[in-house]
Amino acid sequence: MIKEFKEFAMRGNVLDMAVGIIIGASFGSVISSLVDNVIMPPIGLLLGKVDFSNLFILLREGDVAGPYLSIAEAQLAGAVTLNYGLFINTIITFLIVAFAVFLLIRGVNKIQRTEEDTTSEPTTKECPFCFMDIPVNAIRCPQCTSNLERATG
Repeated sequence: MIKEFKEFAMRGNVLDMAVGIIIGASFGSVISSLVDNVIMPPIGLLLGKVDFSNLFILLREGDVAGPYLSIAEAQLAGAVTLNYGLFINTIITFLIVAFAVFLLIRGVNKIQRTEEDTTSEPTTKECPFCFMDIPVNAIRCPQCTSNLERATG
């Protein structure tokens, strides 16, 4: 059983998928840091020194009465909060990741289109009599036995 699992785990597709998951998780961490530490502070500053990570609605006060200046302070007091600022950060993170994936797929599609455009000359042609595909250099159709030299020349 261990041998079978080892064979399964060492297949190319499984290893490729594992590498993709690891890189994807790292990419997600980088994008989260970009949003939390680079993008949101200037946006918050432009909107009146708002820290999006601390935007919340108090649903129920905790053991210690408010006001609570941060989510951490509210949670420490046992308050129930609706953390919509963190949700906004998560949505922005998702949009950036989705845009990056879109650019990646767009690039891959562009490469595939150029590969399709550079394909070699066609190897078959259509017989003008029976409309079957035949080799380009054929002088007689193997399907209907028509003389193709007479048809083209």
